[in-house]
Amino acid sequence: MKIKNLLLSTLVLLLIANLASAQSMSEPKVQFSKVVNKSADEMWKTVRKLDQVHKYSSAIAKVDWSGNMGVGGERVCHTTDGKGFFKEKIVAYDESSRSFSYSLLEGAPVKGMTNFMQVVDLGYGKCILVWWSNYDEFMKNPQMTEEQFQTFMLGSIEEMTDKMAKDS
Repeated sequence: MKIKNLLLSTLVLLLIANLASAQSMSEPKVQFSKVVNKSADEMWKTVRKLDQVHKYSSAIAKVDWSGNMGVGGERVCHTTDGKGFFKEKIVAYDESSRSFSYSLLEGAPVKGMTNFMQVVDLGYGKCILVWWSNYDEFMKNPQMTEEQFQTFMLGSIEEMTDKMAKDS
C-alpha cells in the first residue's frame, strides 16, 4: 500500500510539473490533487458545468454566466454575504483532455491569476482531479496575508472537489 501511494504521489508531481512546463509557467503558487472514486468521464460531467460552481462552494451564492460555455465565456461568482464577487474568464477548454483554464479578472487580492483544472483517468473507476493556481502578484491589504489567501484557496478547492466527487 505504501508503494502504491508513493507511486501515485510521484505520478501527480510529474503531471503537475508537465502541465506547468507545457504552460510555460513557474511552479504554481497553489497546487492541489486528489484521487476520486469516480470514473474520469463521470467526474468530468460535473467539473465541466462551468456555470454551476455555486453548487460546490459554500463561499459562492450564485453565478451569472455570459458568453460561450467554453473559451471566452465569463462568470461572475457572487459571495454568500452579498458583498463580494469573483469575475472570471475561461481562457482554455478541452473536452478530450478533460481540462480547462480560467483567468481571474476581478475580486481577489492578486494580479494576473490563472487557474487550471484537469480530470485524469486512473482506470478502475477512479480519477485524479488536478487543480493549480498561479498569479503574478499578491496585493497587500488589511483583510489577509498572502499565506491566508493561499490557505483559503486550498480549502475552497478541496471543498469543491469533495462535493463534485459526491455529485452524480
